[in-house]
Amino acid sequence: MAELPNMQRTYKVWAADDVVYGPIDFPLLSQWVREARVARDNWVFTEQTESWARAADLPELGLHFEEAGGLLKPGTIDGPIDPLIPGVPVGTLQQVDIFKNMTDCQRGRFAQCMEVQKFTKFEPLVKEGDPGGALYIVLEGMVRVRKMISGREDVLATLGAGEMFGEMSLFDDSKRSADIVANSDGVLLRLSLDVMQRMVDKQPEVVVPFLVEVAKKMAERIRADNERHKKDTILMQSRR
Repeated sequence: MAELPNMQRTYKVWAADDVVYGPIDFPLLSQWVREARVARDNWVFTEQTESWARAADLPELGLHFEEAGGLLKPGTIDGPIDPLIPGVPVGTLQQVDIFKNMTDCQRGRFAQCMEVQKFTKFEPLVKEGDPGGALYIVLEGMVRVRKMISGREDVLATLGAGEMFGEMSLFDDSKRSADIVANSDGVLLRLSLDVMQRMVDKQPEVVVPFLVEVAKKMAERIRADNERHKKDTILMQSRR
């Protein structure tokens, strides 16, 4: 039986966070090697041969490790590398506050349950009045929260990398209260209510720390809104 070319092979990677990622194709695996997401000591499963081997022992990766060695100088990578999630830029999960108190294993297992969604500048991501049912985390790019009043746009907030929106939909069935529009190209992580409910049943040790951090963020926003309301009330009273 003829051996498959590298480009037609598929793989799984046993990463440092104790999560198995894949299946992925060879171009993505080689990209992860060049980005130092896959190290020589990582175990890689080749689906066509149904065998595990250290990445350094796979002949097809040899040139890519040499290339990575030339690109990545000592000190280039500072701190832990993100879990291996296709479409998620290196380093972005470390910017998300609600992930910071999770272990590498928890972060990797949790992120694997989320959908990666890329967006382009000016793209409407959420429309006011639409059904909820999902939380979004901005990994890359900028979005704005707006309401259209008498045909004019009122921008309520601008959100960047590490910030989230739609979190209320994880706790109730209400409709979206505002539009979310992309200010630039970027990447989102999407967590649906259905997936979260399954995680509560099957992976509570992963989802509970996440929900605690979401609750903290919601409390911060409520306090900030209360403070703004207080200032607006004082300003209105001073004008009487």
